[in-house]
Amino acid sequence: MGPRHLIMIAMGGVIGSGLFVSSGYTISQAGPLGAVIAYLIGAFVVYLVMTCLSELAIAYPVSGAFHVYAARSIGPGTGFATAWLYWLTWAVAIGSEFTASGLLMQRWFPEVDVWVWCLVFAALLFGLNAVSSKFFGESEFWFSLVKVAAVIGLIVLGGAALLGFQPLGAGGGHPVLFENFHTDAGLFPNGFTGVFITTLAVFYAFSGSELIGVAAGETKDPATSIPKAMRSTVIRLLIFFVGAIAVIAATIPYDRVGLDESPFVTVFSAVGVPWAADIMNFVIITALLSAGNSGLFSCARMLHSLAGEGQAPAVLKKLTKRGIPLVALSVSMVGGLASLVSSVVAPETVFLVLVSISGFAVVGVWMSITASHFFHRRAFVRDGGDVASLPYRAPLFPIVPILAFTLCLVSLIGIAFDPAQAAALYFGIPFVAACYAYHHFKIKPARRARA
Repeated sequence: MGPRHLIMIAMGGVIGSGLFVSSGYTISQAGPLGAVIAYLIGAFVVYLVMTCLSELAIAYPVSGAFHVYAARSIGPGTGFATAWLYWLTWAVAIGSEFTASGLLMQRWFPEVDVWVWCLVFAALLFGLNAVSSKFFGESEFWFSLVKVAAVIGLIVLGGAALLGFQPLGAGGGHPVLFENFHTDAGLFPNGFTGVFITTLAVFYAFSGSELIGVAAGETKDPATSIPKAMRSTVIRLLIFFVGAIAVIAATIPYDRVGLDESPFVTVFSAVGVPWAADIMNFVIITALLSAGNSGLFSCARMLHSLAGEGQAPAVLKKLTKRGIPLVALSVSMVGGLASLVSSVVAPETVFLVLVSISGFAVVGVWMSITASHFFHRRAFVRDGGDVASLPYRAPLFPIVPILAFTLCLVSLIGIAFDPAQAAALYFGIPFVAACYAYHHFKIKPARRARA
């Protein structure tokens, strides 16, 4: 895969329901200006993490490599916990994405049960991933292209309306430029606390950008492709996320957005796009399947990488003639279907717990990446390495990894002050502790016995 595929894989994992659906909630809680600030902070943290990731991915260009970075730079226990955290993140997300896609399909096919669509989409994504990594990269490129086109359309048409044009003959009444940013309650209608709390959710909305590191082992010329893809991804995410949020916040009053309708539908309807609801229904389904496609790829590579390190059953490292870890892919799909079942038949609280664990895990993985970079660079210099000889080096070391780690840690601490997200700590911390305990009492003794 080349830079074109890497960029779209990363963007495919990021641009999803967090932008198309949940952005309305972010604006309603933080206010128009606060939402833009929150997404700017999120983009900044993504840049910090991605610079650390790029240096590591070039140093260790192996498929599904997050846990390899941590194991080599920090310790085997941290590597083990990182791998299972990331696998859990996507395994849970796959099931929820299938469920959401099936529910959205009922708009057009109300007589077809949701579980039928779930199986159809599961078979589709499994087939795409089982053919070849090149086919996966190509399919993800086109999946992501649909979402990118929708975001560009929102920015262009919404921006034109804000400048006083009526792009598609809609009725009048649009605010001009940033009139909506000054609300009756001031610039921050819910105080700056609203911005802080939504920043935590924004971090999760940007999750998926780290997929560039997962695909590093299947990339042509990593030293050139990965930094190029990293820079392009961060710039495009900044434009698309912040640009889209700014247009939505400036077009729709903050107290009229929420989770009952995609703000994209609201904006497209306001500027006169015909069949806006159906168009965006299709786009959101594509977004969910794209994220599921990236997640299944990530899960399989992580399990294959774990098996190669002797930290998962050896059968998971088997490859097909095309180089696909088919057994690991199958197990990951089973994990996705298991979480799908739980999200359908279990109480709503169980589903919310699974989602909160995913958010906790993503931030935990980002912290692992930045800490791995810090210890990797320090060991490289200590062993006599010349920093100037590195094909790519993160700037301003050690400020970048320390700042990124600190911001991620602050976001986790802040979760405790938000009742809607606090469950992530209650379940995420014990999960990490269990990973460390299992590694200490099972994996380490087995390694010593083999030695």
